[in-house]
Amino acid sequence: MTHALSDILADRFEEEPHEIVVIKTYIRDNFNETVAVSTRGDQIIIMTRSSALAGAIRPHLHKLAKVCETPKRLMIRVGQF
Repeated sequence: MTHALSDILADRFEEEPHEIVVIKTYIRDNFNETVAVSTRGDQIIIMTRSSALAGAIRPHLHKLAKVCETPKRLMIRVGQF
């Protein structure tokens, strides 16, 4: 039997964790911008393209952590994604 490559890869990729979905949605709704979010150990890293957006998000980090219900540390980085 042959399987399509898309069928094989669809089983391989998992859905994004709840925290990532919540952060992306919050930033899209409140700032009308897209960000890349990744997890690494006990950190959640929010990547933005502009330092202005990073500065605007910073006061919201505690609120984001409560909404995500996560003990992980939220970090903001500026760069390409």
